[in-house]
Amino acid sequence: MRVGVAVGVLVVLGWTYARSVQRGSVNPFDFFGYFTNQTALWSAIVLGATGILLLLDRIVPASLTLARGVAVACLIVVGVVYNGFVPGTGSAPPWVSAVLHIALPLYTVLDWAFVRDHPSLPWRSLWLVLPYPLLWLVVVLVRGQTDGWVPYGFLLPSRGLGALVLTSLGLLAMLLAAAAAVWALSRLRVATTADVGSRR
Repeated sequence: MRVGVAVGVLVVLGWTYARSVQRGSVNPFDFFGYFTNQTALWSAIVLGATGILLLLDRIVPASLTLARGVAVACLIVVGVVYNGFVPGTGSAPPWVSAVLHIALPLYTVLDWAFVRDHPSLPWRSLWLVLPYPLLWLVVVLVRGQTDGWVPYGFLLPSRGLGALVLTSLGLLAMLLAAAAAVWALSRLRVATTADVGSRR
């Protein structure tokens, strides 16, 4: 199923980008400047790679499992921010927003929590959730100051330095909380049919 979900996400992203090109927006840096689109692409890659390796009965590298955990944490932030703070915004069709902001985050969390085919993530690696979002945030803030483009209204330079700092800290705190939940979920053992059978 992971491979199918990965292909579906890539199709949605490709269709949405093609639609934006038809509407006159051809800059891929703008399209993939959205944290949602970047994270969806990353999630599709790690989900697809994990699914293919398991179908081939190959060992999934620890680095890929870690990348998947980071992607799940980032998608939790995507879902919470969009549905909790900026619902209904953006130029994408409603069904695209539903796929990327609701369906994909829900699927990845449920898959991570209930499909126990990955090892526990060590707490010492929790900090690795930060580099990608921090880099994205720095690039967005620099672009906002230089060419005026930002993907989300809450990152507009016109809001002032203090508001941007508080917003950034709030987002990073939310990310760390999401990552802690993902790391904790990786350490929980959910009973499976095989487990139940082995206890009889």
